[in-house]
Amino acid sequence: MEKTVIRIAIQKSGRLYEDSVKLLKECGIDLRNVKDRLKTESDNFPMEVFFLRDDDIPQYVEDGVADIGIVGENVLYEKNKDVSVVEKLGFGKCRLSFAIPKTDEYTGMHDLAGKRIATSYPFLVKKYLSEKNAVAEIHEISGSVEIAPGIGLSDIVCDLVSSGSTLLMNGLKEVETILHSQAVLIRNHSFNGEKLKLLNKLVFRINAVKKAKHNKYILLNAPNDKLEDIIALLPGMKSPTVLPLAETGWSSVHSVLNEDVFWEKIEKLKEAGAQGILVIPIEKMVI
Repeated sequence: MEKTVIRIAIQKSGRLYEDSVKLLKECGIDLRNVKDRLKTESDNFPMEVFFLRDDDIPQYVEDGVADIGIVGENVLYEKNKDVSVVEKLGFGKCRLSFAIPKTDEYTGMHDLAGKRIATSYPFLVKKYLSEKNAVAEIHEISGSVEIAPGIGLSDIVCDLVSSGSTLLMNGLKEVETILHSQAVLIRNHSFNGEKLKLLNKLVFRINAVKKAKHNKYILLNAPNDKLEDIIALLPGMKSPTVLPLAETGWSSVHSVLNEDVFWEKIEKLKEAGAQGILVIPIEKMVI
């Protein structure tokens, strides 16, 4: 009987390539040599990996050539293919925004009316303009969108923005965001039982990796007369672990803190009497 394998498409180069490969490795999936390959497979998980242009990934997944794929939301929604988002992955974050010459004023979408807009995302731009009842001329170009106003090709650009430094270097300023994007795991709609089980196993591992990245394991020493106040600051996954120290009147407290409240909690723990606080990264976190 032929072994069931799940086929995943990831970017062969570019913004998402390294993080996609890293995520699979953090999920315990060993990949054979991935450098300059179009296809490889895992030795310890029933998975084949296709390395493709990011623009092609939604089509390959829709057609069933790949069962799942990792792609940016910007590409996914621009291509508008019939696939489903399984999981947001938290990396490759950026935004798709309109930008105008920095000397121009911007008071709202009506300022875009009748202007020439250069973009690599004509579908998303047209959709957004329609929703805002704005009419403009769209020029689709495939690269170096930010230079279009400088060479007279357009008045405005709509392009991906991360830090905004590229816009500034080309005399542009960001004025309106139409999409916040990050890498997502997508799937084909036609899944049999065995492949669905493999997908669920992969998603389980991905969630364990994501939870670990957003939490820190902490160990601290607490005087027993302050223990109740300190424990109240540490919800952990269920409740903190408390162990007696060799020194009378002191305990060791172990817990997990979410990154969003980490520094605030650390400051309060110090104020409550905690000492010797150690912070340890978590590799995986299964709840």
